[in-house]
Amino acid sequence: MLRQPAVAGAFYPEDPETLKRLIESCFLDDSGVGYIPELNSFKGREYPINVMVPHAGYQYSGAIASKGYCEIVKNGFPEVFIILSPNHTGYGSEISVFNEGEWITPLGSVEVDEEFAEGIIEFSDIASADFTAHIREHSIEVQLPFLQYFSADFKIVPITIGNQNFVTSNDLANAIFEAGNRLNKSYCVIASTDLSHFNTHERANKVDGFVLEDIGEMNEFKLFEEVVQYNITMCGYGPVMTTISLSKRCGKTDAEILAYGTSGDVTGDFTSVVGYASGVFK
Repeated sequence: MLRQPAVAGAFYPEDPETLKRLIESCFLDDSGVGYIPELNSFKGREYPINVMVPHAGYQYSGAIASKGYCEIVKNGFPEVFIILSPNHTGYGSEISVFNEGEWITPLGSVEVDEEFAEGIIEFSDIASADFTAHIREHSIEVQLPFLQYFSADFKIVPITIGNQNFVTSNDLANAIFEAGNRLNKSYCVIASTDLSHFNTHERANKVDGFVLEDIGEMNEFKLFEEVVQYNITMCGYGPVMTTISLSKRCGKTDAEILAYGTSGDVTGDFTSVVGYASGVFK
């Protein structure tokens, strides 16, 4: 299965050179890391971090995302990136694993790690091989050029979570953990999420503050409770819950919020904003 770009020309440029320059500007932006990091080499089995990054158009959230990708680049690339996203389209299964083929972007193709994908499906009670959830979903696609800018030497396992709750997040975290142990491959989980949607800037800061505090405490249970209690329109709490649960299984017990901002910081319109954040679990 070749997964063609769905949002090239919309969320990021179609032209490869223009895309590279935009990625560089995200790193160099005042809200970014301020420099373009150099890729280190990683050797070993246990990759030291997992990350959370936003998935809006690069002009809105790319600088925030650069903070998360800088941490990956400084640590070097593992063999596999397992990219978890919410399901914005409504198609597909509860946990949709893109289990074979390649993903195409303007910067080239990325191979799916079929062995790892099949292992996750095998160890999960819920996950299934499914392409339909991924065909129009943007929140994994937009992550790939950030990785491809630095290297082509990696594989991915794209997973879209349609039913975001304790059961699915715990099941998926366990399946990734067991598959990783059996295969003895190094991997990094990337949780793709934006935060609250279409609040005033003031309310976004307030409710996103609840979410970021829970993530900083690595408390996926409180995160879910507060998303429900305060009706926080965070689209990818399932991927984040899964990443926290898996990180703790792997001995990564600390979290750091690297950056937070809203679309209003870019557009100047603070009446209806979307929140973005990057974080690292280590």
